[in-house]
Amino acid sequence: MESFIHIIILSMLVTTAAAIVRVKDLFAVTMLAGIYGLLSASFFVLMDAHDVAFTEAAVGAGISTLLILTTLSMTGRFEKAAENPKSNYKPALALTLVTVTGALLIYGTQDMPAFGAADAPVQTHVVPRYLNDSATEIDIPNVVASVLASYRGYDTFGEVVVIFTAGIGVLALIMSTVSTAPVALRASMEEHVILRIVSKMLIPLILIFGLYVQFHGEYGPGGGFQAGVIFASAFFLYAMLFGLTAARKVVNSNWVQALAALGVLLYGSVGVLAMINGGNFLDYNFLAQDDVHGQHMGILFVELGVGITVASVMIIIFFTFSTHQQRDGEPD
Repeated sequence: MESFIHIIILSMLVTTAAAIVRVKDLFAVTMLAGIYGLLSASFFVLMDAHDVAFTEAAVGAGISTLLILTTLSMTGRFEKAAENPKSNYKPALALTLVTVTGALLIYGTQDMPAFGAADAPVQTHVVPRYLNDSATEIDIPNVVASVLASYRGYDTFGEVVVIFTAGIGVLALIMSTVSTAPVALRASMEEHVILRIVSKMLIPLILIFGLYVQFHGEYGPGGGFQAGVIFASAFFLYAMLFGLTAARKVVNSNWVQALAALGVLLYGSVGVLAMINGGNFLDYNFLAQDDVHGQHMGILFVELGVGITVASVMIIIFFTFSTHQQRDGEPD
C-alpha cells in the first residue's frame, strides 16, 4: 500500500512539473509550483524525513510562492514575447545541451552503489556514526538537529551567510532603482473585515508557533530555518491585510537589517567563543565544563542565530519588493 502511495505522489509530481513547463500563464505556474512544493513535502513525510518536509512546506510551498507572487505584481502575469524570437530563441541548442548533460549525469550514477544498498559507504560509516554516537555526544532526541547544528556546523554557517548575502543583494539591487519620492501607502484589503479580524487572532498564534518551532527543534522537527520563515509569514500577513504603512510602523527597516547581520554574528561568535576557550571553531564541547551541556548551549545559540537571520532576510525581501512595486504605481 505504501509503495502504491509513493507511485501516486511521484506521478503527481511529474504531472505538475510537466504542467509548469507547458503553461504560459505565470500566475498559474506559481500556483503549480506551490502545489509541487506541497506534494514534495508529502513525499518527504512518507519517507520519514519530517524536518525536510517541514522546510519544504514552509519555504517551497509557502514563502517562495508568496515572494514569486510579489514579483509578478512588478513584472506582469504573462511573459513578453521577444522582438525577434528567431535571433534569441534556439530550442535545438538548448535541448541538445540538456540531453547531453542529463546523459552524463546518468552515466556518472553507474559507479554509485544501488539505492538503499546495505553495503553503501553512507550506510556503513556516516549514518551509524551519527545514529549511534549522537545520543552520548550531544544527547538530544532529534538527530537531524545534531547533524545540522553540530556535526555539520560549518555547512550550516555557510548557508546562513548565503541567506544573509542574498537578502543584502536583493536590497541593494531593488533599492538602487527606487525613487525617493514619498508614496502614499494604503491597505488594499481594508474592505475585507472578516479577514482582518481573523488575522488579528491568527498572527499572535503564528508568532507563538514560530517560537515553539525555534526552541523545540532539539526534540522534534523544526529549528531556525523553519521558525524564521514562520515568524516572517506573520508580518507578511499583517502587511497584506493592513497595508505597508501600518506594517512599517510595526517593523523598523533599519532594525530588521541590523538583526539580519546580528543572526550571522551570533552564529559566528559561538565558534569564536569556542576558540577562545581552547577548542576549534564551532567546537561546542568547550563552551561548558560538561561536553553535553556545551553541545546544548552551542546548538541553542546557533539555531537562534539562524532563525533571526532567516526571518529578517525574508522580511527585508518582502518589504523591498512590495515598496518597489508600489513606487512603480501599482496598488499594494
